[in-house]
Amino acid sequence: MKPLIIKIVFFFISSLMGLVFIYSAYTKLYPIEPFEFTFVDLGIGGWRLAPFIARFMIGLEFFIGFLLIFGLYIKRFTIKLTIGSLLFFSIYLFFIIIRNGNNGNCGCFGNAIAMTPSQALIKNAIMLLIAFIILKYYEGFSYGKIQKWFFGMTCIMAFALPHILNYVDLEYTQAYLSKPENEFKLELETVYKNAKVHQVPTSLSKGKHIIAFMSMTCPHCRIAAKKMRIIKEKNPAISMFLILNGEYDKIQPFFEDTKARNIGYCLLNGRSFIYLAGLNLPVIYMVNNSVVENEVDYMRLDQLEIEKWLQKP
Repeated sequence: MKPLIIKIVFFFISSLMGLVFIYSAYTKLYPIEPFEFTFVDLGIGGWRLAPFIARFMIGLEFFIGFLLIFGLYIKRFTIKLTIGSLLFFSIYLFFIIIRNGNNGNCGCFGNAIAMTPSQALIKNAIMLLIAFIILKYYEGFSYGKIQKWFFGMTCIMAFALPHILNYVDLEYTQAYLSKPENEFKLELETVYKNAKVHQVPTSLSKGKHIIAFMSMTCPHCRIAAKKMRIIKEKNPAISMFLILNGEYDKIQPFFEDTKARNIGYCLLNGRSFIYLAGLNLPVIYMVNNSVVENEVDYMRLDQLEIEKWLQKP
């Protein structure tokens, strides 16, 4: 092939891989919480720092994607960064398989495209092969005097995008720990009488517990369950219980995705579930001796604040 045709072909290949990185970054933004939880789960940064780490990693994917499309410093920098990132993510996927097995969604494309860890490894292997081919045959473009300026602006734009598109909410309010004006008794007798799959422990009627009502097909419920699972792992002393709504055949997919088997659960359907939870799910109650003291939005569910609540007399 003629040099111009070769350059066009590799520009197309490089741009296509760049679009994969950009798409991967974008899909992690909505919802971003599962990606944030990943770093807490790995013990990196904790709950306060994880949102910033997540956006940095998403910014890195945007950055690589833009560099591949623009053809900036391909041999000198971009492809080396691409290969390093793919190897890093592949090592993480191996760790996930060893730790949790090859099930559930690895989150490589957020909730847009569900992939198991092994499928993601195959995808990374193909991208690594393409990256090495690009490294050997593609030079990219030279932008002359503005190249360094263009590179710097691309870097700033890429790492700023996650904060512009989905900014970090720094308002970790403690307001939900203030007792509401109208506390109410949670009618656990309804749960004891009508729940299925597992027998509900009568100990839920005494002491302090986090009791959550979730639909197994609700994406926000799954995000909440993932967060609760990590909180429970970090502090097993926190008593949590899931009251799930849905068909029997939805139980396994729910737990394959959320990995929340460290939390007790039961199945409650029909009017009994709606009577206790309402229609807007998930519902997370902070229950003290069968009395709901607080209802917590899952996005503001905070391990430190729960621990403070548990220490109150």
